Amino acid sequence: MLTGVLLPVLLAWNNLLVHRLPGRPGSYVVANVAAAGVLLAAARAAGLSWAELGLDRRRLAPGARWGGGCAAAVAAGYAVALALPALRPLLADGRVARLDAAELAGQALVRIPLGTVLWEEVAFRGVLLAALARLLPRAGAVGVSAAVFGLWHVRPTLGALAANDLAGPPLARAGAVLLACLATAAAGVLFAALRERSGSLLAPALLHLATNSLGLLAAATAHRLGQPVP
Repeated sequence: MLTGVLLPVLLAWNNLLVHRLPGRPGSYVVANVAAAGVLLAAARAAGLSWAELGLDRRRLAPGARWGGGCAAAVAAGYAVALALPALRPLLADGRVARLDAAELAGQALVRIPLGTVLWEEVAFRGVLLAALARLLPRAGAVGVSAAVFGLWHVRPTLGALAANDLAGPPLARAGAVLLACLATAAAGVLFAALRERSGSLLAPALLHLATNSLGLLAAATAHRLGQPVP
């Protein structure tokens, strides 16, 4: 029952619903944090344990070790890309170039950790993966959750293409969206593997946070380093 409701809700939430809420963009974080709380309450009411959800306190230390190590590797990768001028354009993002210091801090410290990482990890590597694991073999549960995570990124990818003047003709745009969905589905598999290996949702959350928040800051730094000296 939970899975049957959760799948269409998740497919619609990021692509059709949340960006239409009143008060956008300020309502984004509040809506997603509230949705995470509702989802956890529904999962517990459906009989899923804290351990199944990746929220067993006894697994926090392994989660911190695995997630921290992966986050450090991501940070090192961004540092290398920033240090090499030839790689800096790979970090460019037109949406970041328009943000001032306060907006960057708000994105990196509030919007991404709470509005994106908390919500997506609870939804995909927490509740959805646990619910699917009761119905499917573990590999099947990971595959379905990763596929839905990929489809979750259709609208954000279209927004990123438009912001960076990369929309192009419909066929090229569809190809770019497909590649982005495949890439995020692959990331979903990696996040799920971290969740499984550590037994804690903290591990994929730390990697996810490092990828997004540090990626935002790296993009802003790359933009500033690429500006001509007056």
